[in-house]
Amino acid sequence: MKLTRRHMLFAAAGTGLAAGAVAVQKIGWDNKSFTRKGYVEGAPEAPPGEASWMNWAGTERATPQQIAFPDSVDALANTIRNARGRVRPVGSGHSFTGLATTEDTLVMVNALSGLLSYDAATGEARFGAGTPLFQVSEELAAQGRAFDNQPDIDSQTLAGAFATATHGTGNDLPALHDNITAFQMVTADGSVRDVTRASDPDLFEAGKVSLGALGVMTAFTLRSVPAYRLKRTVTVEDSKDFLSRLEQTAGAHRNFEFYYFPHTGLVASIVHDLTDEPPTDETGGDDDEFLQGLKTLRDELGWAPWLRRTIARSEFPRGIVEERVNESRVLLSTVRPTRFIEMEYHLPRERGPEMVERVMRKLDQRGEIFFPMEYRHIAPDTAWLSPFNAGPRASIAIHAAADEGYDYFFSDFEPMYREAGGRPHWGKLHSLGRAELTQLYPDYERFLALRRDLDPGGKFLNAHLAKLFGENFDG
Repeated sequence: MKLTRRHMLFAAAGTGLAAGAVAVQKIGWDNKSFTRKGYVEGAPEAPPGEASWMNWAGTERATPQQIAFPDSVDALANTIRNARGRVRPVGSGHSFTGLATTEDTLVMVNALSGLLSYDAATGEARFGAGTPLFQVSEELAAQGRAFDNQPDIDSQTLAGAFATATHGTGNDLPALHDNITAFQMVTADGSVRDVTRASDPDLFEAGKVSLGALGVMTAFTLRSVPAYRLKRTVTVEDSKDFLSRLEQTAGAHRNFEFYYFPHTGLVASIVHDLTDEPPTDETGGDDDEFLQGLKTLRDELGWAPWLRRTIARSEFPRGIVEERVNESRVLLSTVRPTRFIEMEYHLPRERGPEMVERVMRKLDQRGEIFFPMEYRHIAPDTAWLSPFNAGPRASIAIHAAADEGYDYFFSDFEPMYREAGGRPHWGKLHSLGRAELTQLYPDYERFLALRRDLDPGGKFLNAHLAKLFGENFDG
């Protein structure tokens, strides 16, 4: 889909006459800085003898005493057993919250990766917990297999994706962790545990979405399906027309999502359906270039909402803007070169259409917003801390550039999500603690009790988890 920064600059240049009538507003907007106060680019400088780390978005930074890279389960067990202070595991650092942050020992399990075994009779595959999702997809494809679904970003490790309940989209498709049939973990005392539903049903349901709080995962056994091909169709249209048949569209396709472009009144729906058609040669649009076009539109015309909307609607393509056929692993996940910050809540499915309209209206009220909003559907599962264990959910995600302010996430949007019974994505920004989470999750206190049994000394705690669990934390 083409909407480039160059297009927007030419479009904005044609507004000079109109700008004269509201010169004061334009000058004020031109002098506005969108960079948030206190923003620092890059990881922190570590004191002598310490290490430096930050997450992908730059929202979390740390200078741990050490970053450990164990290359075997035994080495990991020794690291945990002998560690001084706290220990936190980290994968690709794609969570926006403080799940991984520590000033003591940060453990990276990236060396525990790759396909460990494959059972052709069942289609189950065992992978190291540090394997990134894109590698899992490639190794499954070599066996003629695939995930039944994928998230829109595939750089996360298996351990990180499962720990935070990472998901794709589709009315009948659950989150990724529902594919787990067994896992191995190292607990706080250095013990290695192999867990299945039959061997330990409570730990199995708690461990599928564990926030990295029960132990450090080393391997997962996963269900797979025969490799399949999808047809991707992207359609841009007026938001009112689209919302009038949102549920009908979602039910008619295997995978369904849509993006709303603030201050335009337009949406782009993305659907995928099973197909036997041959792969196409066409490549998709440049999402990063498109995003920069939206940013330029904000920067140049944010002072005049009516003009911003008019130019956007004149420049956007309409109708079907992309049709592609390829293997599922190619189409379901995309590359996100532009760093951003995100809040995502999972709402009861029946509240989705109503709430997404409210969110869209609120987005249009804030001139500084240019990032699209994302809406998806997820089927239920049974993991204790799965946001989807109470029934089908509709997911609404809002974003901001990594260097820009996002306080309005909490003041303008989170209260709406909470009023609708929403549960936050564990890896994305939210303000909830134990009191609120206990009300949202029937098994929350069971999870906390199990965590205390496995880690009575709080070796895997950090400040973020202490807030979630209602625990004292002295650093």
